[in-house]
Amino acid sequence: MDDSGALVLFSGGQDSATCLAWALDRFNHVETLGFDYGQRHAVELECRATVRDGLATVNADWGVRLGPDHTLGLAALGEVSDTALTRSVEIAMTDQGLPNTFVPGRNLVFLTFAAALAYRRGLKHIVAGMCETDYSGYPDCRDDTIKALQVALNLGMESRFVLHTPLMFIDKAETWRLAERLGGEPLVELIRAESHSCYLGDREHLHDWGHGCGTCPACHLRAAGWRRYRGG
Repeated sequence: MDDSGALVLFSGGQDSATCLAWALDRFNHVETLGFDYGQRHAVELECRATVRDGLATVNADWGVRLGPDHTLGLAALGEVSDTALTRSVEIAMTDQGLPNTFVPGRNLVFLTFAAALAYRRGLKHIVAGMCETDYSGYPDCRDDTIKALQVALNLGMESRFVLHTPLMFIDKAETWRLAERLGGEPLVELIRAESHSCYLGDREHLHDWGHGCGTCPACHLRAAGWRRYRGG
């Protein structure tokens, strides 16, 4: 297993794009993995190639380190989920106190498949954008969940994977600042203009913080973080 190689869960959104830059800054060989699970905002998958190409422009060394991209179809996850991310229903809070954009088991499934791919590709490090500081309350984004899953994956695959979550304890404003530290204004602008976070898949409206409907929880988090980052 290559200690200098990493696999990044790359959806095409702000967080995963920042994590990809973070990984490219640290590892000699970085591959990416996206998932098509019937998400309502599947347009995010169309943004992935543009962001990957843009990262190579931001930093030539990153272009050398950037390896193959993989996309896995997980239609079954969408089929068993009755959520606002997999159905055309209004975004709202549930009786459990979670937004109905929560897809049960999503990150657990994503990381399990990522580990299976990393096992085949010989990559030790797995990087993902989960965060429990400035997020929507999803239980599978918590640090305890990720640590427990790392133990389970390593036991179940007799491996020594390391799960990295560089955004776990920072908010969206600090995520923008991290992007600036990694790639300067060119990286910030690439993420702002080309990544996608909006749950409704809106690419028609361009705001100062990026594309989106401006009303869904993902847009609210991204916009608020941008305003704090820019000092507004």
